[in-house]
Amino acid sequence: MQRRSFIRNTGLTLAALSLLNKDTLAAFLSDQTYNIRMLTDNIGIFTEKGGTILFMLTKEGTVVVDSQFPETAPHLIGEIKKKTDKPFRLLINTHHHADHTSGNIAFKDLVKNVLAHENSKINQQVVAVKNKNEDKQLYPNQTFGSTWCEKIGREEICLQYYGAGHTNGDAFIHFKKADIVHVGDLVFNRRHPYVDRSAGANISSWIDVLDKATGTFKEKTTFISGHAGDGYDVILKKADVIAFRDYLSNVLKFTSEEIKAGKTIDEIVKATEIPGSPEWKGDGIDRPLRAAFEELSNG
Repeated sequence: MQRRSFIRNTGLTLAALSLLNKDTLAAFLSDQTYNIRMLTDNIGIFTEKGGTILFMLTKEGTVVVDSQFPETAPHLIGEIKKKTDKPFRLLINTHHHADHTSGNIAFKDLVKNVLAHENSKINQQVVAVKNKNEDKQLYPNQTFGSTWCEKIGREEICLQYYGAGHTNGDAFIHFKKADIVHVGDLVFNRRHPYVDRSAGANISSWIDVLDKATGTFKEKTTFISGHAGDGYDVILKKADVIAFRDYLSNVLKFTSEEIKAGKTIDEIVKATEIPGSPEWKGDGIDRPLRAAFEELSNG
């Protein structure tokens, strides 16, 4: 797939960006573009660079889920202002990673409230202090622990936290009437995931989290993921969520078997495929394998 399409449909994580030198990065992003797809009359997704953004237009104001980067969020803001003169009512962060939250700053003085799981806010603050860029953050001013629900316009939005997964602060954002769930980075559609153990990620728990989610949401529910692999979409069905859960199980199973066989981590990450999940291809297989090795070895 061409680089423009890749950026539009999947975005790039910070981990991927860090592997590129300045010249390569500039060339790669020079022809980036953004895309808006409406899922209903008033709910749509925005893709450019970073995690998928979901937005909802209502007479009470606009709700936005995730914000990508400071240079891309204004593109979304500009497009929404073309569609409505209503204010921004709520910005929700699925988790703290910069490709989902560093664009928050573009909403400063525009949005009334920023909402995230309590651990997500803590993680965002810790990373900002470490990177000495607190002045470039717009932190959540509202947090929740397990469940948060509010009716906005004709829609009821509910946030659910089922435990540690991709980090220890990832939430499911459910637009109940439309039956659309933004899962953030709790699902990487046919793309090897980043497992942030520094922020409490745990693959075993992640599997349990997805079990709870697939047991909660309906067969016809539409899921929106943060990222997708080459040739795959960020718009998912329940079967795709189950497939990613099974992929994570296969990652743990494969790594456990390799450890029992006496393999070192350097030997394990040379694998080119996760047995049982051949659809997950491309770069980044070392990320879940290293995380699984640490989890199985050290807890």
